[in-house]
Amino acid sequence: MSFTDPVSLEGERVSLIPLSHSHRGDLVEAVKDGELWTLWYTSVPEPDAMAEEIDRRLELRGRGSMVPFAVIEKSSGRAVGMTTFMNIDSANRRVEIGSTWYRKQVQRSGLNSECKLLMLAHAFGELGCIAVEFRTHFFNRQSRAAIERLGAKLDGILRQHQLGRGGTLRDTCVYSILDREWPAVRAHLTHQLR
Repeated sequence: MSFTDPVSLEGERVSLIPLSHSHRGDLVEAVKDGELWTLWYTSVPEPDAMAEEIDRRLELRGRGSMVPFAVIEKSSGRAVGMTTFMNIDSANRRVEIGSTWYRKQVQRSGLNSECKLLMLAHAFGELGCIAVEFRTHFFNRQSRAAIERLGAKLDGILRQHQLGRGGTLRDTCVYSILDREWPAVRAHLTHQLR
């Protein structure tokens, strides 16, 4: 299996399916739940920019640098967010899981843990990754805590790594899980989801 092949990942409560424009309506409603685009340290699209964001992610998929998913909550059958494999480096067997957001209603519900379990299992089991990265803004404490709850370890902070909205500079926290750590992380996530 190629690192960039579209794939669907199925869990008990969530499905990760290839992102398409058919998800736009659900995603517009999802992003309105909590007005997620107003968080200055994130890059969540505004409702009116959802089609453009889907286009951007699909273009990156076409270039082989991203595999974007719609996050489908099985109980409702609706898309409740997006996530991706990105910064794909198949030569070095590494991917980043990122550009993730969920509607406020499902945050802290276990949905993120199940999504990450599915994606990590695919990355380590099917793709043979030696490391999976996560990156987030230094000030995104909620995201940092969620990444740490997964069992990822902080590799370091890239200072003044990117230009943010309004001309701010982003310090990026880089985390990773290594292939040798995956069995313990898998056991931890599986236990959390019981």
